[in-house]
Amino acid sequence: MIDLGLARINRLLQNTPQAWKAIHVAGTNGKGSICAYLSAILHSTGASCGRFTSPHLIDRWDCINVNGNPVSETVFRDAEKLVKRRDQEDYVEATEFELLTATAFEIFNRQKVEFGVVEVGLGGKLDATNTLRQKTVTVIAKIGLDHQSFLGNTLEEIALQKAGIMRRGVPCVVDGSNPPAVLRVIEDHARDVGAEIHYPSTSELASVLSEEGYEPHQIQNLACARLAFHLARPDHDVSLARLSKAVRDAWWPGRLQMLDLGSITGRPQPVLLDGAHNTQSAEALAAFVQKHLRLQGDQAVTWILAASQGKDMGGILGLLLRPGDRVAAVRFGPVDGMPWVKPSDPSSILALAAQHGVEKAQQRDGSDDLRGTLNWASATAGGGPLVIAGSLYLVSDVLRLLRESKAV
Repeated sequence: MIDLGLARINRLLQNTPQAWKAIHVAGTNGKGSICAYLSAILHSTGASCGRFTSPHLIDRWDCINVNGNPVSETVFRDAEKLVKRRDQEDYVEATEFELLTATAFEIFNRQKVEFGVVEVGLGGKLDATNTLRQKTVTVIAKIGLDHQSFLGNTLEEIALQKAGIMRRGVPCVVDGSNPPAVLRVIEDHARDVGAEIHYPSTSELASVLSEEGYEPHQIQNLACARLAFHLARPDHDVSLARLSKAVRDAWWPGRLQMLDLGSITGRPQPVLLDGAHNTQSAEALAAFVQKHLRLQGDQAVTWILAASQGKDMGGILGLLLRPGDRVAAVRFGPVDGMPWVKPSDPSSILALAAQHGVEKAQQRDGSDDLRGTLNWASATAGGGPLVIAGSLYLVSDVLRLLRESKAV
C-alpha cells in the first residue's frame, strides 16, 4: 500500500533518536547511484556512514547499508521487531515503507553512524524519509515523468514534490542538467524555503573519468555526490584518484552491470543488467547499448524485459528496440514487503515490441519461467549482445537466481 503522509511515521519515530547528520537525496533517476557514490566517498574518508535506499535488490535487508556492507538479517529483524511492536502498541497502522524507514533509522541509531545517506522512496515532500531531523545537505537528482498518479502529470508538478525535501539554511545540490522549467520550480521553492542552491560542475570529472569508461549520466551523478560531500564535510578534500577508487568500490548492482550468467545458462559472454524502468533511464541505457554493444549500429540485441503495471513501456521500448532485435518478456515474482507491486503481462510487452519492429518469430513469452527465458535468450543471442532490463524487480529476480545457482 502506498499512502503518502508524515503523521504515522512521525509517531513511529518519536522514540528513535536521530543524532546522525542526514544527507537526503530525491529525484526520478540517479538518486540511488548518488547515494551509493556519496556513502562510498564518506566511508573512504573515515566517516561512519549508513545508507538507506529502495527497493531492496535480493533480500529485504540489503537496502540498509552501514560502512559499505548490507546489514545482517539478524540486525535487521531485531530492529524491525521493535518498530513493529511500537506500531502495534501505539495503533499507528504504518505502511510497509514507513515500517522499513523506521527500521533503517533505528539501525542507524544503534550503529552510531556519523552520517546517514537516505534516498527518498517516492516524491519527497510527503515521503516517509522526510522526517529526517538533522539534514546537513539535500540533493535533487535528475527529474522525469514517473509515478504521475501520486506526484502530478507534469515535470513542474513532480519537481515541486521533490523540492519538498529542502530545509531552511540547509544547502541543496541540484543536477543542473534538468530542464530549465524544472530548475525554475526548484529555485523558486528554494527562495521560499530559505535554502541555497548549489550546481555541480562536471568538467574536471569528465576530463578524467570519461577515459575510464564512465558514461555522461554517471559523471553527472558523481559530480552531485562529490559536491554534497564537500558541503557535508567542508574540512575534508578528496582527490580525483581517491574519488575514482571510492566509486569503483561502491556496491551498486543492476545499473549498467556486466554479469556472468554462466552458472545458469553456460553462456561465456557477459550479459548487461540494468533496472531502466522509465523513459529517462531507458534513454541512458539505449545510448550505452548503441555505443558499446551494437558496434557499427547494426548489431541485433536480444532483450529480456519485464515491467511493473502502469509503466510507459511503449516509450521505453521505442528507445531501446531496433528492427532485427529479439525480445523475451517475463513476469517478475512477488516483491517481499511490497505486495502492491504487480508485473505487466508479458503478452502486452510483446505486443508493444511488435509495434517497434520486432517480428513475431523473434519473440518469446516467458511467462513466469525466468530460468527458461534466460536459456532461450542465451541460445538465441549466440555470442551477440544480451540485455536484461525494464524493472529493478526483474534485476532482483536475476541476482537471486544467480546466487541460488552458485550455491548448488
